[in-house]
Amino acid sequence: MSEIEIKNLKKVFEIKGHSIIALDNINLSIEKGDIFGIIGMSGAGKSTLVRSINYLEKPTEGQILIDGTDLFFLSEKELRKKRSDIGMIFQNFNLLEQKNVLDNVCFPLEIGGVKKKEARVRARELLRTVNLEDKEKAYPSQLSGGQKQRVAIARALATNPRILLCDEATSALDPQTTSSILSLLKEINHNLGITIVIITHQMSVVTEICNRVAIIDNGRLVEEGSVDTIFENPQSDAAKELISGKDLRFTPLKKYETDNRIRIVFKENSAYEPVISNLILKFQKPVNILKADTRNVNGKAVGEMILSVPDDAVTRGEMVSYLEEEGLIVTEVTDNA
Repeated sequence: MSEIEIKNLKKVFEIKGHSIIALDNINLSIEKGDIFGIIGMSGAGKSTLVRSINYLEKPTEGQILIDGTDLFFLSEKELRKKRSDIGMIFQNFNLLEQKNVLDNVCFPLEIGGVKKKEARVRARELLRTVNLEDKEKAYPSQLSGGQKQRVAIARALATNPRILLCDEATSALDPQTTSSILSLLKEINHNLGITIVIITHQMSVVTEICNRVAIIDNGRLVEEGSVDTIFENPQSDAAKELISGKDLRFTPLKKYETDNRIRIVFKENSAYEPVISNLILKFQKPVNILKADTRNVNGKAVGEMILSVPDDAVTRGEMVSYLEEEGLIVTEVTDNA
């Protein structure tokens, strides 16, 4: 049994007499101890989905099961208790500005009836976990964005949750700080065994930290699978746009005569090989690099290139065969409709 099961989930908002479908028939299973990404563009419904997991948004239809328990059948008291197993961090940190760092982390413990002395001992342990033990007397206004998010993570861990929901937790941070927060989350996942669900619109976040990913587009689940598989050969338009940008579409290469642009994906064993130079030397034909990017996907160097290759179908086909023999994944690129 999966730790989180989402079955036939539908969420409809009634706004000024109109029905807005935010989520439509979502089915997902998230395993215990996984780092699972839910990605989509703004307005896709991903934040509504993550808030449904802990019933901050109650579904219009469908089920949310945590460890086999359907949240629909819980009383308010039982639901509050269940939520203590589900920590949550947000894009804007949501810290209490009038409280110092230590008191911010103590806050959920004191609400839960933990004695002040015990709460402070636990809070100091958590501040060591997030490498902020020297900031316990500081106030949020005195902290950087990354430090604020570390306090928010420590606070979310205060009740010993089994699940941590991260709603655009790095969107307000610069790339270097984002990387440090993602590294911290990976450590927490590894050391504490906490299941982490990452909500984001940034594919770079997913490739750096997640094992599996779901693509949400206009309220619907359009693709789901391992991060490696989807990066290498995405099937949905939404996934292709998130990976390579909205100006390009690419499909599995079947007929070489349909276009003269291809996308290649190369992994760690080929990332440092002069593949394009060898291709040009072998065929004595021009090849233009239109786009190139290398990413860290689960600790491995994985990259993509968009190439412009000769119009001649025979030569183009031979080039594709050569690239595939070199262990690269090749797909066709077409213009975005």
